[in-house]
Amino acid sequence: MTPNALPGQPHVAYRGDQLFVEDCCLSELAERHGTPLFVYSKAAMLAALAAYQRGFAGRKAQICYAMKANSSLAVLQVFAQAGCGFDIVSGGELQRVLAAGGDPAKVIFSGVGKTRAEMREALAAGIACFNVESEAELEVLSEVAQAAGQKAPVSIRVNPNVDPKTHPYISTGLKGNKFGVAHERTLETYRRAAALPGLRVVGIDCHIGSQITETTPYLDAMDRVLDLVEAIEADGIPIHHIDFGGGLGIAYNGDQPPAADALWAQLLARLDARGFGDRQLMIEPGRSLVGNAGVCLTEVLYLKPGEQKNFCIVDAAMNDLPRPAMYEAFHQIVPLAPQAGTPTTYDVVGPICESGDWIGRERALSVAPGQRLAVLSAGAYCMSMASNYNTRGRAAEVLVDGSQAHLIRSRESAADTFRHEHLI
Repeated sequence: MTPNALPGQPHVAYRGDQLFVEDCCLSELAERHGTPLFVYSKAAMLAALAAYQRGFAGRKAQICYAMKANSSLAVLQVFAQAGCGFDIVSGGELQRVLAAGGDPAKVIFSGVGKTRAEMREALAAGIACFNVESEAELEVLSEVAQAAGQKAPVSIRVNPNVDPKTHPYISTGLKGNKFGVAHERTLETYRRAAALPGLRVVGIDCHIGSQITETTPYLDAMDRVLDLVEAIEADGIPIHHIDFGGGLGIAYNGDQPPAADALWAQLLARLDARGFGDRQLMIEPGRSLVGNAGVCLTEVLYLKPGEQKNFCIVDAAMNDLPRPAMYEAFHQIVPLAPQAGTPTTYDVVGPICESGDWIGRERALSVAPGQRLAVLSAGAYCMSMASNYNTRGRAAEVLVDGSQAHLIRSRESAADTFRHEHLI
């Protein structure tokens, strides 16, 4: 970590009057590739992964990157080469894993709405496990597997009704959420799974939400899942692995989530105390591996003073950075080169024709048109959720490795956005 690193961003630091990611000057990258531009630090990703690897040292554990956080091929390649498996939620994500060199035998297929075609594709690829989210899905998966002459390996996702104390849109483990099988129905669901001819029960799964910054929800969920494992195995159905999902938060705005190794020290102590310390474990971190590894560079287009608000209009928008519009999420915004002068309070907004197109509210900035800003903690749920709204091409992406900057996605042209459309 360099002395002038930004809080929560150990690989993003000012050197003199310029902001760097690792050993690459962001102003130079913006000049070369244009804006909006996503820049990711490989070292930051691997450092985040290393915290989990330290936490699981000496344990039987498989880390499966939850690729919905950022599914760019080069990002997947980094984690595949580091030994990670992948948590997928669609057939398209499976194709991305294979294209990036990932091992299908380390793939877990989650999601509430798997189609028959996706099930067939995953069975043919030889994935490790289907995380099944409903009793109806069990029946369909058994039919599909039988037709293929296979037994599908399954883990049932349990909804433990534990409050993760996060945004309601990214809470997944409460009774009112669409995910998983109700805690009270779990034993009956496992009995049905064990009886179906096309299924092979291999594990149990739990995931309670995302951007969790406290330890208590994890401990509560673990206890409820272990209670279920005891009941299921007492009924004669062995559970070979326990999957505790992901959801660990990152520092967006002074958040203080526990470090991954510290969190898992507590969880493993609880696991040991209950006699499950030698069990095969699976986890599925996403945001915590990539969120603080990425920044989005944007150029100031106009400054627009108003009676009630001042607006800093930039060339990045809600199609590039959807989180503020979707969740009222906070991202730090800093200049690439700090400017002199008295800061003015601005709402930082994009060019899209929606009042919801904002990046940051009430930010003190000393800026002028033509200057560039960095939106921090943009490695997760930004590019993977980006769209072409207003026929805006998706941004380019660069992966930094020390002093090397690799273009990993070219900027989309307008022609790219309607390439598959047809005039009548």
